[in-house]
Amino acid sequence: MHKLIHFERASEPLASRATYHARLRRSVIASGVLVLISLAVGTAGYHGLEHLPWIDALLNAAMILGGMGPVAVLTTTGGKLFATAYALYSGVILLLTAGIVIAPVVHRLLHRFHVDE
Repeated sequence: MHKLIHFERASEPLASRATYHARLRRSVIASGVLVLISLAVGTAGYHGLEHLPWIDALLNAAMILGGMGPVAVLTTTGGKLFATAYALYSGVILLLTAGIVIAPVVHRLLHRFHVDE
């Protein structure tokens, strides 16, 4: 995890392209893992609390995680409470994954403009 969040300091030279691409790959992979875990939690929650078939639970979780909204009509109180919490969680995950992916790009741009040549 240390290498995922380690960036060179302003006093250090700009990282090589290979280092930058490796950093970007790690960020995309970390974001993908976070999205897959979130999708699994959402799918399990809709299946267990709302008693949706697995494929419908997956669809509902993916739609919420993607910001589109639920597909199935929710009928249980537990399912509605889960959907509320999952929707709020999904909004945070969207911002978090976007930040993880663009952090290396923004850092490189800022570092490049501030490196003394």
